[in-house]
Amino acid sequence: MREGARWAFWNQDAHLVADSYVAPLQRAGAVAVLLAVDARAPLELLDRVDGLMLIGGADVDPACYGAVRDPASESTYPERDAFEIALLRGAIARGLPVLGICRGMQLLNVAFGGTLVQDLVAADGTHSHRKVKGTFDGNDHTVGLTPGSLAARAVGEHLHVAHCHHHQAVLDLGDGLVASGRAEDGVVEAIELADGRWALGVQWHPEADDRSRLFGALCQAAGDLASGGPQRISKPEIPSGSSSLTSTLSTSA
Repeated sequence: MREGARWAFWNQDAHLVADSYVAPLQRAGAVAVLLAVDARAPLELLDRVDGLMLIGGADVDPACYGAVRDPASESTYPERDAFEIALLRGAIARGLPVLGICRGMQLLNVAFGGTLVQDLVAADGTHSHRKVKGTFDGNDHTVGLTPGSLAARAVGEHLHVAHCHHHQAVLDLGDGLVASGRAEDGVVEAIELADGRWALGVQWHPEADDRSRLFGALCQAAGDLASGGPQRISKPEIPSGSSSLTSTLSTSA
């Protein structure tokens, strides 16, 4: 994501990925590659990586899913939305493993024609999935995962205590996607492709959990691809919207 950043004497725009996303990929044996937003040729970047991870960040522009903007929607970056939707569709068409985190899960849903709740607000005006902005404190809740699903296999359990920080959520599921995890209040917390391809979105933040197995699962899938496992599709059909053990993971920012 492109944000203002300050270092030494400088205060400039920068393409940023928090170390909390990068470090667990490196610990799992992957080489993390930051993909800066570039509308010119995003699909060519996918020929150089073995997997894709989309991280948290700004709200998805409601125009991406045909909705009128709610006053409660927060900052959006249409250029990033378009770039990451193209990456998502291209990666899945190529057979690359994909992990979407928080905003990344929402974008996975939108890329396949799904819609979002623009503001998860309770009757008393509070946000149970983001009680305090900028911290995960008090935002833990239990997510039930469908037994046998990719989500359950990647997480390693059927009941998972998740660290959440979001005010939006999946409303209508995109074509070919299934909800494989829900919070106790019914909010969708995990989605995946029904056909079994390695494409998973989680609404919570595994980078805030040192015990999380999700990064290792993604890197294992990417490593299998790099070492001759499931074959990369050389001439993929891009959906319109409805031998190394060290894998290269791209992280969009």
